[in-house]
Amino acid sequence: MAISDRVKTGPEKAPHRSLWKALGLTDEELARPLIGVVSAQSECVPGHNHLRNIAQAVKDGIRMAGGVPVEFPAIGVCDGIAMGHVGMKYSLASRELIADSCESMAIAHGFDGMVFIPNCDKIVPGMLMAARRLNLPALVVSGGPMMPGRMPGGKGDMDLNSVFEAVGAYKAGKIDDDCLNAVESSACPGCGSCSGMFTANSMNCITEVIGMALPGNGTIAAVDAARIRLAKQSGMRVVKMVEEGLTPDKIMTEAAFRNALCLDMALGCSTNTVLHLPAIAHEAGIDFDLAWVNEASAKVPNLCHLAPAGHHHVIDLHLAGGVMGVLSELYGRGLLYEDALTVSGKTLGEEIAVAKNYNHDVIRPFDAPYSATGGLMILRGNLAPDGAVVKRSAVASEMLVHEGPARVFDSEDAAIAAIYEGQIRPGDVVVIRYEGPKGGPGMREMLSPTSAICGMGLDKEVALITDGRFSGATRGAAIGHVSPEAASGGMIGLIEEGDTIAIDIPSGKLELKVDEATLAARREKWVCPPPNVTRGYLARYAKLVSSANKGAIVE
Repeated sequence: MAISDRVKTGPEKAPHRSLWKALGLTDEELARPLIGVVSAQSECVPGHNHLRNIAQAVKDGIRMAGGVPVEFPAIGVCDGIAMGHVGMKYSLASRELIADSCESMAIAHGFDGMVFIPNCDKIVPGMLMAARRLNLPALVVSGGPMMPGRMPGGKGDMDLNSVFEAVGAYKAGKIDDDCLNAVESSACPGCGSCSGMFTANSMNCITEVIGMALPGNGTIAAVDAARIRLAKQSGMRVVKMVEEGLTPDKIMTEAAFRNALCLDMALGCSTNTVLHLPAIAHEAGIDFDLAWVNEASAKVPNLCHLAPAGHHHVIDLHLAGGVMGVLSELYGRGLLYEDALTVSGKTLGEEIAVAKNYNHDVIRPFDAPYSATGGLMILRGNLAPDGAVVKRSAVASEMLVHEGPARVFDSEDAAIAAIYEGQIRPGDVVVIRYEGPKGGPGMREMLSPTSAICGMGLDKEVALITDGRFSGATRGAAIGHVSPEAASGGMIGLIEEGDTIAIDIPSGKLELKVDEATLAARREKWVCPPPNVTRGYLARYAKLVSSANKGAIVE
């Protein structure tokens, strides 16, 4: 019995069929599998503006394979537009809304299978969470990366991060109004997810290795006709998956998540993957241990330096062989679970076996990596007993080990103001707290302060730590997800101006160098600030959200 039979089959379902027919469906169509197609298309997000074309291609593929597509929408926040103001409080929180709304629509309408069409930061993990929760035959086909920008007459490619850093340069008096306008007008040339290895592209690439998307999903450009062909193939494939009974529980296993971390290390993905993978794993009933991150980092070398870590962009990665090209360097070395199943019906090993690394400048060989260890690192110590994360591949060598005085701010806004006013000096460790999942609420992404530090030329001299999170575009010694967060009584809430903070990224250490007696006295006096949001969705979210080390899931 098909799942959709509960909304279309038998005499008692005549009222249901009447409503389907009101939508234009015929008796012949109602005899076929109903496939939900959830598209996050909107005019709010450059990465999603073109998704109607992807959705149409998916629906064409479903029809070609004998299914009936039924499209419905999902929300999506543009992190770049939400950045640096109260809107960013809603970005991470929207992930749960996306998952919940997809669940609601799929079950209410009795779909036999699902195609999820995201592209940007929280929409990809939100839809993956829904896919595993629903456990219907399903796959993901994203909108693809943006092309990098280029200034008129310029030689170097740019992206959104270039604009944020230009603001820092402007504040430091290094560029004028005309130059700033030229950068902002050229950096983002059209549709697609921002062109570097930021959160959106990190998650879209990981979707391939986790087995929930066909090869090419993470790297085919938004403007490439191959993206439309991939969407049609995805539509055709999901109908076959319904026939085969291939569901996410057979794909999104612990092995798949460990494979995802291996790719993460080789690519140098966004720190946000360490927030989203545990949340997706939670839907699968898998206890994602942050120790897995450092285990993967210790054995998988960093093979790619895509922006912001280097000058290559995702389109360069695609031409070099894409995700499978990266995995081809890890293939056969005992690093991957190569028998893990994918939505193609093939194992990951079978997909990698036909792949190739075409450009050893973009994807370095396994034996000639950028570093022998992976792109991310979990740090622990008295300042982060439950962990903190840093994108080590984007940290200048001078800052891998650093010790300096704390400059303490109780909000991102206060920190940005101080940075722009020139109050931060070489050697400082900027501390931004009460910006975690509960304290923010919403765990704001902090590209503005890190980019300002870089734009002012301080990225090789200043570190930043926070219980908030960072954009995938962030570079420098930016350490986020400090857990427990300040609002939950974490040590980061006890730091005082001028305290010495020691950072040792290679050793995985993050320490506040203050004696225990002093800390105990501070803890006795500590009072959690009152919540800064008391109404609406964010107030409910703050009451239910878990710590960052658990993926900031709503429990």
